[in-house]
Amino acid sequence: MAVVFEKTKGLTDKETHYCPGCTHGIIHRLVAECLEELGVLGDAIGVCPVGCAVMAYDYFNCDMVEAPHGRAPAVATGLKRVNPDSAVFTYQGDGDLAAIGTAETIHAATRGENMTVIFVNNAIYGMTGGQMAPTSLPGQVTQTTPYGRDVAYAGFPVRVCELLSNVDGVAYAERVAVNTAAHIRAAKAAIKKAFEAQIGKKGFSIVEVLSTCPTNWGMTPVEALNWVEEKMIPYYPLGCTVDRTEKGVRA
Repeated sequence: MAVVFEKTKGLTDKETHYCPGCTHGIIHRLVAECLEELGVLGDAIGVCPVGCAVMAYDYFNCDMVEAPHGRAPAVATGLKRVNPDSAVFTYQGDGDLAAIGTAETIHAATRGENMTVIFVNNAIYGMTGGQMAPTSLPGQVTQTTPYGRDVAYAGFPVRVCELLSNVDGVAYAERVAVNTAAHIRAAKAAIKKAFEAQIGKKGFSIVEVLSTCPTNWGMTPVEALNWVEEKMIPYYPLGCTVDRTEKGVRA
């Protein structure tokens, strides 16, 4: 009998710790499927963040390294330079990448480090209890903005893909979402292209994934999926912000 669907070899059998309705699990699967389908799973090295995905080393069936908070791109730089033929990726949340890790991200991109960054944006600090993140939306209620994010006081959210699209070392940057089946298919295509850019030695690639956090948003899983569509996507438009993969930035 033909196999229609099966578990990817890129994930272990470990049960994840994520909250009900969290879409980290979907993103994990997409990354794992891409590594397997591209034939690089055995040569892949992932770098875990500090945040909700801190224990991603239990879930990905490849070599994994734990980085200090925000330092994943710096750790990945060393890994890639020592293992240039490995598929090196970081898996980071918005607090890890866009707050404490901003400098590491920008400078890895500026150098055109030949790595892939999976950036999970759920617009809030998840692991620490729901505080405002750099990506929290204007007016968004969080534990530290009970009346909503006031941009006059807290500033505007960071649009990471748009920011990095101005950096010459970036070969590919795209923002996707995983709140619908169609968006999940598009997200997988973007993640695969990001890894293909690395395999082709094109330079730094990043995929920003709009994700949910029902627990800290105070919503049901279904409400959270709808919130991504109604609130996040209008502020963080989906699509490719830069694609230099035809020539590459390292040519």
